[in-house]
Amino acid sequence: MRWASAVSDNPSLTLAIETCVANVQAALEGAPADLAVVFVSAQFAPQFGRVPQMVRDRLGPAVVFGCGAGGVIGGGHEVENRSAVSLTVAHLPGVQITPFRVEDPLLPNPDAGPDAWEELVKAQRADNPHFLVIADPFSIQAEDLLAGLDYAFPGAAKIGGLASAADRAGGNALFLDAEAFDNGAVGLALSGNITVDTVVAQGCRPIGAPLPITRCERNQLLELDGRPPLEVLQQLYAGASERDQQLFRHSLFLGVVMDELQERHRLGDFLIRNLLGIDQATGALAVGALLREHQTVQFHLRDAETAGEDLRSMLSQYLSDADPAQAEGALLFQCTGRGSYLYGRPDHDTDIFREHLGALPLGGFFCAGEIGQVGGSTYLHGYTSSFGIFRALGPE
Repeated sequence: MRWASAVSDNPSLTLAIETCVANVQAALEGAPADLAVVFVSAQFAPQFGRVPQMVRDRLGPAVVFGCGAGGVIGGGHEVENRSAVSLTVAHLPGVQITPFRVEDPLLPNPDAGPDAWEELVKAQRADNPHFLVIADPFSIQAEDLLAGLDYAFPGAAKIGGLASAADRAGGNALFLDAEAFDNGAVGLALSGNITVDTVVAQGCRPIGAPLPITRCERNQLLELDGRPPLEVLQQLYAGASERDQQLFRHSLFLGVVMDELQERHRLGDFLIRNLLGIDQATGALAVGALLREHQTVQFHLRDAETAGEDLRSMLSQYLSDADPAQAEGALLFQCTGRGSYLYGRPDHDTDIFREHLGALPLGGFFCAGEIGQVGGSTYLHGYTSSFGIFRALGPE
């Protein structure tokens, strides 16, 4: 297995693609590209339809996968707010790459069995596939797609994001093989001599202590450990630093533990969800998630410094569980709300990635929503950096 990644900000689409192709071919040193992951900035939107065939014409019969994007990541660098093309390629001996396309009407109904999902994505559970998924945010219920994949392929890694080149229906482009689509979702099932490690940095740090939900109704949090949530928040605020008190006003979230069987909860065990409002009269809190009594939750804060600390902690945690020498390549699906918008400079998250994993080929794009796993289940996130790290299962 061999990976390579490149980026070009040439204002000519043709020259940008040719520059990227030349760079990745040099890095592959003659090995053929089996997979080409291409992300193209919104400035090239009028030419999106040409992109897949342009890549195939220059790389040969590689499987092409990608989308139009608000910003791109290639060669370990982030390019925002200007014309750019990112190309990440992989030579994957012993790996079966199965492309699939999904439209909203084709999603199996909630009562369908796993076989319907196997048919949809052209993959078999027995092959232990992993999945890359890119969806248009305006034309498909991405969360229903992810829930179905989790149901049918519970042990599979799933990683990806929502296309971000446009803020209206029909404005995005999804690339698959030689075609470009403006709706639905595209994906790849990867099986054989490959595995995908996922790292999701949600950009938050916990405050206070984990507490059990003692009363709730759907997304309404009514009691925490027998107390109104507003009372808990007022106590946390009173004991917080001045900086944290400022964050309470605009960057407060709720983390929900995904695996209640764990006796101790660590970073990454919480699914971060928005707070939608608070009832001053009752002290109840509306949360952007369905809740259950006896779930454990903890309040979290988010800002640029916290997001960087969280990413470093998640990558350090990953390295404590994995051998970085086995990794061959990676894809990053990063929220458009991160990057220069959050940190005031480009390459913040990619620099941290290199600090921990070295010069591993890294490509990706800035997403309108990120797909990643928390507690063994797959979710659609916001404000995250969601990594897929690829390695071979055994000798090639």
